[in-house]
Amino acid sequence: MMLHSAEKDIDEKAVGAVLKAAGVKADDARVKALVASLASVDIGEAMSQAIAAPAAAAPAAAGGSSDAPVAEEAAAEEEEDDGAGFEGLGSLFG
Repeated sequence: MMLHSAEKDIDEKAVGAVLKAAGVKADDARVKALVASLASVDIGEAMSQAIAAPAAAAPAAAGGSSDAPVAEEAAAEEEEDDGAGFEGLGSLFG
């Protein structure tokens, strides 16, 4: 996200530099896999969806109506779908 926000290319060199600056010893194979998996992801769209999801759930929770369990269930399903583009990325970081 930092590279996207800085309008930099998301490539192995840039991701490696960010990890190095954070004090993380990066495994080159994992960095390469991460960059390959992000190639098909629209990061700007994913970020806007991640920001919009909690904002949409907040009014439903604040309403206090008897429909609250249904709203919470729908919000939970929506959150699960938002991560579909990042499926398996957690395994890259052990």
